[in-house]
Amino acid sequence: MNLSSLKPAKGSVKNKKRIGRGQGSGRGGTSTRGHKGAGSRSGHSTKIGFEGGQMPLQRRVPKFGFKNHNRVEYNGVNLDVLQELVTKHNLTVVDFDTLKSHGLVSKNDLVKILGRGELTAKVEVKAHAFSASAQKAIEAAGGSIVKL
Repeated sequence: MNLSSLKPAKGSVKNKKRIGRGQGSGRGGTSTRGHKGAGSRSGHSTKIGFEGGQMPLQRRVPKFGFKNHNRVEYNGVNLDVLQELVTKHNLTVVDFDTLKSHGLVSKNDLVKILGRGELTAKVEVKAHAFSASAQKAIEAAGGSIVKL
């Protein structure tokens, strides 16, 4: 290794065109800003969504309906999925960490246990919410529920 063989790391040097560095550079003069107008001046910026005075898309598109900003979104997990998880991994307690480690929910999700399928195993289930049918099925199988 010698000084003549040194090169910068791959991807560290960007081939950016330097504008406003004289006529010989090919990007002097107006420095790619064109002639006159607000766009040629320093400090000029347009609002996001501005379309040159044309009615912006955000205002052209019709709006209807109602979106409740206070809605609580749950990620549903059905009983048949729980049963499969319990038999496959021989579990007695199913909580949020168990569901997260098996890829059924993400770290910021709220979990609701839903009643599709059957549960035969006696399991303690910990979740944020339960449907009425899921709650009955878990307790009928001898398990218990814990709301987080």
